[in-house]
Amino acid sequence: MYNSRLLECLEADFLRMRDVVDGHLAARVPTCPDWTVADLTRHVGEVYLHKVEMMRQGKHPDGWPPASFKEAEPVGLLTRGYGELVAEFAARNPADATKTWYDPDQTVGFWIRRMAQETVIHRIDAELGAGTPVAPVPDDLAIDGIDELLNTFVAYSFSQWPEDFGETLKNSPGRTYVINAAETSWTITTSPTELTVTGGPGTAFTIPDKPDVVVSGSPSNILRWTWNRETPNTPTPVTIKGTPEALAEFHQCVVAATQ
Repeated sequence: MYNSRLLECLEADFLRMRDVVDGHLAARVPTCPDWTVADLTRHVGEVYLHKVEMMRQGKHPDGWPPASFKEAEPVGLLTRGYGELVAEFAARNPADATKTWYDPDQTVGFWIRRMAQETVIHRIDAELGAGTPVAPVPDDLAIDGIDELLNTFVAYSFSQWPEDFGETLKNSPGRTYVINAAETSWTITTSPTELTVTGGPGTAFTIPDKPDVVVSGSPSNILRWTWNRETPNTPTPVTIKGTPEALAEFHQCVVAATQ
């Protein structure tokens, strides 16, 4: 996705989240059960300001988060964070160097993408917490989000910290997963010593022989399924073919990569 498009999506989801949380700050967030909507709102504001400081300082800021954030009004902190974040992006070129946690991409563009994807997922959390309808995610943002989760989080995390997946994969018989979102597909292969991801946007796709799990649906619904952001107590809108054990392995790998 173009950075300009990611910034458009970031703005739209920030505005939606800010509107949704109003009047619902005491509600629980079912997809983040330890949080109220106020906690969620404050968290997103803190994340925005943390990335501002990373770009300014070129490193993880010390003593984060500041103690004052705990007492800050949540929507005010969210709004302040967004304002400072987009001002920082506007003052820089996406290709400019900056510190990130993802070694292959040490640029401002990484944070533009990450903050757009962070915001859409937490916008969904806010909608679920507030009990309001969940707005669909645009196809281009959803496909990019699925690809980011599978490659930047899951595959990269396994390549760097395979021990984090030890309990999940130690008894894996070796599985192949296929995820189909509209015309874009990915294959994930696991074993006790392997986790690889192939496919994705703009990539020719070859159906593997006898995959253990096939998941198909709209990009928006697949994004929510992969991030465990489906509406609780509601049947999944995606089509899933596979055993519960195989599905549990996949979701546990996602948790290991994103915790």
